[in-house]
Amino acid sequence: MASFQGLAAVGKSVVDLLNTSFSQLQPISEERPATAALVTTDDFDRDEEGTSIPSDGVSIFVYRADWNRATRAAWSSVASVEGRSQLPLDLHFLLTPWSKNATDELRILGRALQCLEDAPILTGPLLDALGGWNPGEAVQLALADVTTEDILRVFDSLPHDYKLSVPYVARVVRLSGKEARTAPEVVTAGTRMGAKVP
Repeated sequence: MASFQGLAAVGKSVVDLLNTSFSQLQPISEERPATAALVTTDDFDRDEEGTSIPSDGVSIFVYRADWNRATRAAWSSVASVEGRSQLPLDLHFLLTPWSKNATDELRILGRALQCLEDAPILTGPLLDALGGWNPGEAVQLALADVTTEDILRVFDSLPHDYKLSVPYVARVVRLSGKEARTAPEVVTAGTRMGAKVP
């Protein structure tokens, strides 16, 4: 279970994984190294100074965090026993390549997809320590089943026209409560009822 910093830790873990992969095999050339960056909505306005989007590389844009429907009930049961909240989340993000031309963008995207397919489970040293993970915890990275129409809707809210993007989901990021709540004392009260004996 992660602390409240688990969401940021997963984002940083994906960035670190991709940057390590790019350093091992550059998709364009050593002279034009590709990098990965976690970005916000405002970063898509490339006319603004200070954008985090690399000139050659991929952006990771988390556009949705949602509770994991498959495990929510089970973790709620665990939480009621332990007295510590457990919130299983899925992080939905778009992987978007950036470069000077379409060929280079496709090279960058291909290398990023290859990397995420080679390491689809973040665990151990692949998980950024910021999250305060327990030993054995893991986060799965998988292609998300999202329609092109839904991706277009995301871009409708961004200050940039549509760009080729691949939807991914990081599951399950389990956030735990700050500390275990102590259960209240159980008090048993009884009454004695009896029939009068003549």
